[in-house]
Amino acid sequence: MRKIIRKPARYISLLTLALSSSIVHASPWETKTSPSAHDPKAIGGYANGCLAGAASLPLQGKGYQVLRSDRLRYYGHPQTVSFIQRLSDLASDNLDTTLLIGDMSLPQGGRFSKGHKSHQTGLDIDIWLRLADKRLSAHQLLHPKPLSVVNIKQYKLLKKNWDLRHFELIKLAATDNDVARIFVHPVIKNKLCITESAGDREWLRKVRPWWGHHSHMHVRLKCPAGSEGCIEQAPPPEGDGCGAELQSWEPKPVTQVATKKSENKPVKTVKKKIIMPELCQQLINQS
Repeated sequence: MRKIIRKPARYISLLTLALSSSIVHASPWETKTSPSAHDPKAIGGYANGCLAGAASLPLQGKGYQVLRSDRLRYYGHPQTVSFIQRLSDLASDNLDTTLLIGDMSLPQGGRFSKGHKSHQTGLDIDIWLRLADKRLSAHQLLHPKPLSVVNIKQYKLLKKNWDLRHFELIKLAATDNDVARIFVHPVIKNKLCITESAGDREWLRKVRPWWGHHSHMHVRLKCPAGSEGCIEQAPPPEGDGCGAELQSWEPKPVTQVATKKSENKPVKTVKKKIIMPELCQQLINQS
């Protein structure tokens, strides 16, 4: 007779709690496994919106491969898919490499349960700075290893990992008319500023410094025509962004200054409730 091993009640309770916790914190947008049957439209803001009538980026194409396709984050507005294919074609022809495409958006946009706050309207793309001169295998695509080009602790470029093609790739993306912004680590922005000539610096305005972007660049597109409910981000400040603005990102030395503890109780801040656009509410409520 087969012996039945019973798990302790405490073990089962903990397992149930873990499972229920993951369900509670899951984003309802991640339950959508296919695009909606609507005309393509980016709705709302980059960090509070959704996507109707999304297009899926084919997992393989000339000059690119899609990473971690099992997470269903390879959807975007048709304009986004066209941009990726256009940039990848240039990367293949001019840089002799393959781009690795990371997170785009979910099938109907909306927020992820973890990770990005943006990527909600089908207009954001993560492109890895690991250049795949040899195309990755199926296993490597599902379990990719990123390549950082920045020494975070020392706040300087990792020269062994930096390739002039990184400069060319970011410039190619920034000079595309559909691109609104590109986010990279401040150290990368500084390298671009140093490398570019004095007469061709307009594109640098679109490249914005932001923490965390040391192994990929985050490309953000403008609101497409026909997406009346799409909310544009304010234009970047005038200039190339290579002066005092960029220097302000550099970590300051920590000074030990004696400070008195405030006798006043800390003021509690109330988080402002984010209201989803009405069209997104309608979209998420549809079966």
